[in-house]
Amino acid sequence: MGFGIAAAWLCGIGRYWDNPRAELWQYLGLGSVAYIFVLAFILWALLYPLKPQRWSYKSVLLFVSFTSLPALFYAIPVERFMSFEAAQSANIWFLIIVASWRVALLVHYLIKVSGLSGKSVLVGTLLPLSLIVSTLTMLNLEHVVFNIMAGIGDSEKSANDAAYGILVLITTFSVVTLPFLLVAYAGLVYKARKKEKKP
Repeated sequence: MGFGIAAAWLCGIGRYWDNPRAELWQYLGLGSVAYIFVLAFILWALLYPLKPQRWSYKSVLLFVSFTSLPALFYAIPVERFMSFEAAQSANIWFLIIVASWRVALLVHYLIKVSGLSGKSVLVGTLLPLSLIVSTLTMLNLEHVVFNIMAGIGDSEKSANDAAYGILVLITTFSVVTLPFLLVAYAGLVYKARKKEKKP
């Protein structure tokens, strides 16, 4: 557990150490450490009604903490030795690699460890992600998202802006699909409870 938390902390520091827009708590890596505890709780609480096997907060926290390591890609200061366009492209690929790795691990975890299958895995993967992305957007915690949607001035541009553009697409997808995922989730919860009540 300690290794996973330390990895999340180092990744948090690495993610923002060269970002002039970051705030102090981001420079200190505190956001990433808090993130794994919050994400683990969301996953645990949200999927608990689906009756997964071997489902405890501690095990989910351990899983989430060990998905942190690929985020070390964000610590690479590509803008220092690449052109602006190349740095943007690299940051997009970093985002794709890290996000794909985490989603793939979550799917694997839900199938192999929790014993979920079919629609439960699909909804159990997409619903937490959609909820988190939609909530962060509404709270404007990743404030650059709204700057991109409103238009960024030349003086505000950075090598991370293209990656944030991808985040806008992910956000749009999350907001649009969230109502459908909630309906599907409610149906799965009802089905799981009905199955549990059967003798």
